[in-house]
Amino acid sequence: MAHFSKDFLWGGATAANQIEGGYDEADRGLSISDVTTEGGLDHPRMVTYIDKDGKPGEFVSMPGATDFPEGSTPAVLPDRYYPNQIAIDFYHHYKEDIKLFAEMGFKVFRMSISWSRIFPTGEEEEPSRAGLDFYRSVFEELHKYGIEPMVTISHYDDPLHLSVKYHDWSDRKMIDLYVRYATALFKEYKDLVKYWLTFNEINSSLLMLNAFGGNGTDEQFRHAYQKLHYQFVASARAVKIGHEINPDFQIGNMICGIVDYPYTPDPKDILLNRHTWEQDIFYCSDVQCKGKYPTYAKRLWAEHDVHLDITDQDKQDLLAGKVDMYTFSCYMSNVVTTHDADDKVGGNFAAGVRNPYLKYSEWGWATDPTGLQYFLEMMYDRYELPMMVVENGLGAKDKIEDGKIHDEYRIDYLRQHIEAMDKAIANGVDVRAYTTWGCIDEVSAGTGQMSKRYGFIYVDRDDEGKGTLKRMKKDSFDWYKKVIASNGEDLA
Repeated sequence: MAHFSKDFLWGGATAANQIEGGYDEADRGLSISDVTTEGGLDHPRMVTYIDKDGKPGEFVSMPGATDFPEGSTPAVLPDRYYPNQIAIDFYHHYKEDIKLFAEMGFKVFRMSISWSRIFPTGEEEEPSRAGLDFYRSVFEELHKYGIEPMVTISHYDDPLHLSVKYHDWSDRKMIDLYVRYATALFKEYKDLVKYWLTFNEINSSLLMLNAFGGNGTDEQFRHAYQKLHYQFVASARAVKIGHEINPDFQIGNMICGIVDYPYTPDPKDILLNRHTWEQDIFYCSDVQCKGKYPTYAKRLWAEHDVHLDITDQDKQDLLAGKVDMYTFSCYMSNVVTTHDADDKVGGNFAAGVRNPYLKYSEWGWATDPTGLQYFLEMMYDRYELPMMVVENGLGAKDKIEDGKIHDEYRIDYLRQHIEAMDKAIANGVDVRAYTTWGCIDEVSAGTGQMSKRYGFIYVDRDDEGKGTLKRMKKDSFDWYKKVIASNGEDLA
């Protein structure tokens, strides 16, 4: 017998910059993804620009990367492909897509809002009515089918103007600009949206310098910690304002939930593992859930000579703006060690020692449903907040055979993780929602590929931008429909 509550929220998750398209329509300004090229396992995505001498240039795309040379201008180059500009064109297909979500029985749809569709540069005094109206139409369409929207306010999608001018949250002015944006959303949709997430995978800036094989410099870590502080304050102020606008709002954080394991029982590996959890997971979670910096923050800051710009008002804001729920993504786990190891993982945001007990995807991600159970139980014990798994899925290449897509591999992956989630609930964890990532195929954030597919719904578009954009159900579509209808009882 499954242990999911009768009002459990089953659904799917996406991000505006990976599905929406319409990048230059209805007053929308550019975001960093609009000047980011395609990539792959053998070559990274690149951010393009024109330098001060009028020559084209590029640098490797990473979350938060704004390394534009002095005097250069972000630019769309005529001989490059930018997959996020059209993506799967949800902007023009949202009614068709939402109808398919409803057919599966979705109770919730996690999506994000493109900041530059609401404030094109990020510095306007008033929001774009065209942008507000578009999302209002999406929310109304969801409610037509009884689907609750869950909205991520910032999902790697800052206005390009702000990213360049303020060097990826290097300036305190970003706090007020974000709060203005969030407040506009809360007021406009106070009767349409109940569930809000302030920042997607807010800990990613630290993960990029550590867990994903990075060897960040002290300067990079100093930037990451300062950026996070401004985002923590912005999030906390938004939480407080949101509750004032509608006390029924449920506002959460969102963490990239990567489980780390020690490679050996060597006490040095055990300690390294704890310190890795503290830096990569607990640091952001503790501030947003407890409203203050943890004791070990002093050690983390000392390691890179970090001296935060932090005020007494900031500290008051953090305490007053604690989140209502804990939400996170779950895709894989990592192994850490102080020892030399020959068998290492390499791939799309994957690094560390290979775990001999787990299987790995083509993109180097370990399938670890037990890790999901472990993460749920650990985080719930630490914070005692309602938990939501808001990203979980398998990126894989799908083949059309006889007009159908038989994706048993995806069904098997999701089945294992739902079973693990059920075990955590049986053990006392308050889990309230499960939204699979990329419920409809979308552009991969890491590689820019369409061939790395997650969805229950296939979209006819390839890695070069060719295709009809026609939607087609995969076998997993009917399987997930059955899972939802049985409230997690029937996983066969």
